[in-house]
Amino acid sequence: MKPSAERVPPGAEFTAALELKLDEPWHMYSMTTPKGGPIITTLDLEDNPAVESWQIWYPAPERKFDPNFGIEAETYEKSATFQFVIRLKADAPAGPQELVARMRYQLCTDKECLPPKRVTASARITVDPAAPAPPRAPLDGLRLFSRAADAVPAAPPQSRAAQPSQPLGPFLLLAFGFGLAAVLTPCVFPMIPITMTFFLSQAGSSRWNVLRQALVFCLGIIVLFTGIGLGLSAALGPFAVVQLGSNPWVNGFISLVFFVFGLSLLGAFELAIPASVLTRLNMASARGGMLGTLLMGLTFTLAAFACVGPFMGTLLAASVTGDRLQPALGMLAFSAALSSPFFLLALFPSYLKRLPKSGGWMSRLKIVLGFLILAAMLKYLANVDQVLQWNLLTRERFLALWVVLFSLPGLYLLGWVPMEGVRRDEELGPGRLLVAALFLGFALSLLPGMFGMRLGELEAYVPAPAEGYAMQAGAAAGGPAWLKNDWQGAVERARAENKRIFVAFTGYACTNCHWMKANMFPRPEISAELGKFVLVELYTDGTDPASEANQRRQQEWFQTVAIPFYAILDADGKVLAKFPGLTRNPQEFLEFLRKAS
Repeated sequence: MKPSAERVPPGAEFTAALELKLDEPWHMYSMTTPKGGPIITTLDLEDNPAVESWQIWYPAPERKFDPNFGIEAETYEKSATFQFVIRLKADAPAGPQELVARMRYQLCTDKECLPPKRVTASARITVDPAAPAPPRAPLDGLRLFSRAADAVPAAPPQSRAAQPSQPLGPFLLLAFGFGLAAVLTPCVFPMIPITMTFFLSQAGSSRWNVLRQALVFCLGIIVLFTGIGLGLSAALGPFAVVQLGSNPWVNGFISLVFFVFGLSLLGAFELAIPASVLTRLNMASARGGMLGTLLMGLTFTLAAFACVGPFMGTLLAASVTGDRLQPALGMLAFSAALSSPFFLLALFPSYLKRLPKSGGWMSRLKIVLGFLILAAMLKYLANVDQVLQWNLLTRERFLALWVVLFSLPGLYLLGWVPMEGVRRDEELGPGRLLVAALFLGFALSLLPGMFGMRLGELEAYVPAPAEGYAMQAGAAAGGPAWLKNDWQGAVERARAENKRIFVAFTGYACTNCHWMKANMFPRPEISAELGKFVLVELYTDGTDPASEANQRRQQEWFQTVAIPFYAILDADGKVLAKFPGLTRNPQEFLEFLRKAS
């Protein structure tokens, strides 16, 4: 920082220039860049007993669309000079004074960004009553920054949809594709039998009534997903959407709903709307059925958040800084795609109910689905246990309960568990025999997982071993042990061992994270590359302070809310490579690791 004069009299005003040089192709964001995107530049002058007031004058930035954040951003390239206009107090004591400016900024290219940095710059002046009035540097072409405005943009940012390079159509197609992809996640697929069971239970429904219920079910999903997603994003930011999927209260509620549905299907009791409520609802054309359908839509919405939260969070983060309607339109396209397969599934039971009920096959289906729903309930109980770190529903206990719950429908179909739908003297057909064999075979295949063996694709559904998949992967690679929630420790180790840092932003209840840890990291070629790094896991979905710090770190460094997210950094925090999400292609992940090894 260079002052306009070295000797300044008390009460005088002078300028101090702060000149920055930027290497190509990096650029820095202005102090007036719209919020919700990059880390804006901030400048501040530390308190000094000789200083009465100060202002910042900044050069006009270049305004253009930023592909990293999908907004109109204001940037500086190559160089930028800021002027501090400083007024000394009339009674400033004579003698030397050190003025210290603090600055926080972020550097980006069109493809990547570095973590924000904080720097200081200082200037020395001498307060001299005999000194002449100092000159002021010209402020022509500069703008006065108003700290009271708190970095409000000079003009409203244009919507992303208004940019020719980012039209609304492709964005909505992307949102629709996210919705279809979310259907394939582990948390959505288990809802298929539950949906079928619900509509099977609607006795005496006409084709029109079933169609109405299907429409209400899908509309309920669309409205609830859009409303909850936008509400959380507005109130808490896009990471709140991901957090909802691992929230212990939400997972506990889902578990309770599944438990009630499961016991009802097994014949413990019958779910029915109270007569007093039915009387009122019948006045509005079977509104009771619609209410039940909306409840199913709510249950589906909450259950699916554990897996589709990252899709929604990323989508909201990409759209929330655009036009006001863009987040709503994006979430509408996402939830419409997510619910569209369930509309067809909701129609299908209406045809099943027209089939003859001979042989009690519908009763058998109901009992089998009851066991499956109780097994799904354990998945959400495990999420609660893992996020709260109770360690009550361990991997071994979870798998033991699954072995029992998947064995029971097999034994039931064979006639060895006397329940409704199967008579002891009833002939065992080949279809029922094969389905029973599949259940028993699946139950037996879970047993090795109780004794340390991995279960392949099923690892996304079951709790991790006590020592964690990542710890096992590190041991297999022959490298250093993984650190957990200790970024500073990773930095210190990286400096001491002259290594780079592999950071995994992960979650206790993240199914895709579990799959990567269990099936990608232990591969010999991947383990060998991981051994070259300092390895650290940063959990973002817990309820502890470490998870909150990791959330802020991920959002601040990478402007993303999705997990899993992997990055390679040097000991100074420079991002060398990043890899978002799950991949089943080992070569793709290997190339990412080798890029910065």
